[in-house]
Amino acid sequence: MKRIILFLITNLAVMLVLGVVASLLGVNKYLTGNGLNLGMLLGFAAVMGFGGSFISLLMSKTMAKWSTGAQVIENPQTQVERWLVDTVARLTQRAGLPMPEVALYDGEPNAFATGMSRNSALVAVSTGLLQTMNEKEVEAVLAHEIAHVANGDMVTLTLIQGVVNTFVIFISRVIGYFVDQALRKNDEESSGPGIGYTITVIVCDLLFGVLASIIVMYFSRQREFRADAGAAHLLGTPQPMIAALQRLGGMEAGELPQSVATAGIAGRPGWSAIFATHPSIEERIAALRG
Repeated sequence: MKRIILFLITNLAVMLVLGVVASLLGVNKYLTGNGLNLGMLLGFAAVMGFGGSFISLLMSKTMAKWSTGAQVIENPQTQVERWLVDTVARLTQRAGLPMPEVALYDGEPNAFATGMSRNSALVAVSTGLLQTMNEKEVEAVLAHEIAHVANGDMVTLTLIQGVVNTFVIFISRVIGYFVDQALRKNDEESSGPGIGYTITVIVCDLLFGVLASIIVMYFSRQREFRADAGAAHLLGTPQPMIAALQRLGGMEAGELPQSVATAGIAGRPGWSAIFATHPSIEERIAALRG
């Protein structure tokens, strides 16, 4: 319940901020008395599409900590915490990266990396992962998450999400305008968008949003292959990553909040593979062996 409330409040706040920005820029006035202003509509779509993605990226670390209850290890108090920090430090140095924040959270086996840049990253591991894997396997998982940071995957996926969001918003409103005009072609007295515009935009937003998510999830799955390969490179061998994936394949991965779901070491299977954030364990192992 806490995650759902936090998700709703955050999204409402983001939409409010973007609405104010669009109003200040004047790009929300794309429907004029002379018809549809495509240039202004594109500006509105870009503000809403990219704005939402980049605000989410900017807030990613804070949201991840709040939603998972992750506690950053400032001063290691136990042997496990000390080992985690030392291992991340060694791997990030090998990857040529600045030291990220390292955190622990209570939950089923999983781990994730997030943050708005390589210089401001967070690597978090669940207690369930530490309890079910040996040190070599946990090290492989950490290397996988650090590879995500090294590859700039957080920013890359944000840009992809921003592009598809922009096209969804733009195309939906163009279609909505022409449908509305067709429905009201004999009504010369009416002005402004009618109910046909509103309904068409809502339907198109939903339909194109689903299609857009297929594109985003495809790129998310490709990132996982790259991060697995990056972990193998950092460790000098693919075997620990293969062992970690085999271990994950025999257990149920912990569910992560939507804001960091694509950044986890494992994702929950969806009703269709094209909507999955992660490739199957078998595909990932086959790619590493190949």
